[in-house]
This record gives sequence, structure tokens and C-alpha cells, in this order.
Amino acid sequence: MKVPFSEEQFLAVFGQYNDSLETAVAILWIGTAAVVLFWLTSRRPPDRTIAALLAIEWGWTGLVYHFGFFTRINPAAWIFGALSLIQAGLFAWFGVVRTQLHFSSKPTTAWTALAWAFVVYSLLYPLVGLAAGFHPPRMPTFGVPCPTTLLTAGFLLSVRPRPHRVLFIIPLLWSVIGGSAAILFRVYQDWPLMLAGSALILFGLLERSLTMGRRLMVSGNE
Repeated sequence: MKVPFSEEQFLAVFGQYNDSLETAVAILWIGTAAVVLFWLTSRRPPDRTIAALLAIEWGWTGLVYHFGFFTRINPAAWIFGALSLIQAGLFAWFGVVRTQLHFSSKPTTAWTALAWAFVVYSLLYPLVGLAAGFHPPRMPTFGVPCPTTLLTAGFLLSVRPRPHRVLFIIPLLWSVIGGSAAILFRVYQDWPLMLAGSALILFGLLERSLTMGRRLMVSGNE
């Protein structure tokens, strides 16, 4: 895969992002961790709060990271940023306005366990980067596309019943883009993106098949 920037330029953008926004990124991480902790421990998951958090995360990724920094080395970042803002709007619409997203945290299925894994991994993402050999500030931390996609994949896998398919499209797209860049630039902490994308595809297909099967059983019993 050919990209319009070098590995040095790629890491330099992260350095500029982290140097400029260190405090804001830390606040974003703390706020996300607080919502995740509440989700994992509460009997009644904070559905609208989680949807609002995801809208904020994607809005931040689009406006701050893509428009503010990544456009300096990649013109396609204008498109990536616009897609991120669309994803933010989708979470705001389906989850905050229409309250159609219900994020289960009960480990009743393998999907929920996998959801936990992706959500927690997204919070540990900066530490995994350090363990992988990256050095601050020239490393992806938080509020950038890849941990945002991993966080989103985890929460989407926890939604019952299955959320609208349009919510899957942009995270799936970024799992491919980010996963390819992870291999090209040896960003090892991003390799789970490919697993996340595969999980979203299977979740959507299997849940749809199960729903159709239930409808057929009901209609057959009538």
C-alpha cells in the first residue's frame, strides 16, 4: 500500500498532537475511563451517556486530529475527518436523540466478553504503545482514530438488540485503513483493528440471521 507520507512524518504528527493537547487528551481519557467503569459496574447501563461519549470521541477525532493535524501530511484526512463527523452525528441521532442504543455490560454471551476486551484495550492503548517500543510524544495516544475505532467496536458489540447497520460502516472502514497502516508502519498496538473489523462483520451477520430465524419460528407457530 502506497501512502503520501513517510513514517517519520506520521510519527511527527502524533508528536505535534500530543505536545499541543496533552492536558485535553488526558481529560478525554479520564472521562472515557469513568464512563466505561460506570458501564461495567452499573445495573442500568448509561445508554445515552455512552452514545454521547462515542459522538464526542468521533467528533474529536474528526475535528481535532484529522482536520487539525493529519491534513498537514495527507489530503485524504479531509475525507477521513468528514466521515468521523458523520459517525459522531449517527451516535448522537440513534443514541442520544432517539435512545435506540442499549449497551449491555452483562457477560452473558461471547460477544459481550469480546466487547469488554475491545473497550478495555482501547483504554490501555497508550500503555500498549509504550510496551511496543514507541516513545512519547511521537506515538498514538488517545482521541485518535485507531483507539476510537476499538472503543466503538467494543460498545457496538454490546448493543442489544443489534444496532442499525449504518453504525458499522465507518468503524469497519477505519479498521481496514488503520489495520493496513499498522502493518506498513509497524504500529503493533493497532493490529487488533483487523480482529475488531472481523468481529463487527460476524456480529452483524449472525445477529441478523438469528433475528430472521426467530421471525420464521414465530410465523410458523401462528
